Amino acid sequence: MDIRIEGGRALIGDRLESTTIHLASTQGLISHIGSDAPARRRIDADGLIVLPGIVDIHGDAFERQMMPRPGVDFATDIALLDSDRQAVANGITTVFHGVTWSWEPGLRGPENARTLLAAIERLRPRLGADTRFHLRHETFNLEAEPEILKWLSERRIDLMAFNDHMLIADETSPRSKKLGQMVERSGLTREAFLHLVERVRDRGNEVPASIERIAQAALAHGIPLLSHDDASPDQRRWFRALGCRLAEFPKTLETAQEAAAQGDDIVLGAPNVVRGGSHIGWIDAKDMVGRGLCSVLASDYYYPAPLLAAFRLAAENVLPLHAAWALVSETAAAAARLTDRGSIASGGRADLILVDAQDQRPRVVATIVAGRIVYLVDADRIVSS
Repeated sequence: MDIRIEGGRALIGDRLESTTIHLASTQGLISHIGSDAPARRRIDADGLIVLPGIVDIHGDAFERQMMPRPGVDFATDIALLDSDRQAVANGITTVFHGVTWSWEPGLRGPENARTLLAAIERLRPRLGADTRFHLRHETFNLEAEPEILKWLSERRIDLMAFNDHMLIADETSPRSKKLGQMVERSGLTREAFLHLVERVRDRGNEVPASIERIAQAALAHGIPLLSHDDASPDQRRWFRALGCRLAEFPKTLETAQEAAAQGDDIVLGAPNVVRGGSHIGWIDAKDMVGRGLCSVLASDYYYPAPLLAAFRLAAENVLPLHAAWALVSETAAAAARLTDRGSIASGGRADLILVDAQDQRPRVVATIVAGRIVYLVDADRIVSS
């Protein structure tokens, strides 16, 4: 069924235009912009802004639906379906679930990673957002390598990230609170967890070669690579040499500058912008955006954050709206090698959101994914011809 969005202002290129947008719903594409051709269904967007849907390349808020409290588990399908509703209600039309496969047991253990991958694949037809699998591989998890290589060859992984949280799995870590959280979600006693850490750390000399093999396999299958929490320019250069061109949450200004100087994408957390700083005391994302040292903002642990962050950056004159919105749409899509979305253009994928931005906080009124209305809070805006 064809849909015409009319009466709103759409972000076309770098400006908001009062125009109509025609969607060919059966094809999931934007067919025309600015045409007065009739449509079987019309959406009245009066007073609203029409924006490209949010492409969220790093988010693990679904874990809170799986385990809202330590030791309290809910079924994977319930968690994913509820997370999907949260995503589309906050304008996220493409979501990469960041699934951590760690050497830790419990929430981030092997069975959970396998279960999540299978559940995402099984539930995709029922999910509103285009839902993809972002594997966050804990690099000391050497036992996982053969299976990861198999998943890569089968193209079951959409983004491949290298994580290393071994440094905080230590009683002397300055982030001892984080260690406590790791113990809680593992289901082990603190003593047993620290013994496990010792055994895993003893194989540290095998880690670099394992990373190299996985990176080569991912590149061979066209899967983008990310490195998480790069601590120094040297570490960023090492990962770049492996073909890893996305720097997630670099820890220092110098590391981010190294990434930007070489054209790497820099992914930071949208909650950092919304809250006015990092919750763990690292670099300020708003400041980094202002310096040109951020190309992608991701939900990280909170689905409402990308929408709120983009509008806050515009309201505080850090960036004009079109540039702020690109951080959660166009450049995010490009970083994930999704060339069919992230902007409003004829022939592009019909992933759009209608936003009421008249009050202090923007509110999503409707979300459209591949030409299909998946979220709507005001049914009176739909008019059948």
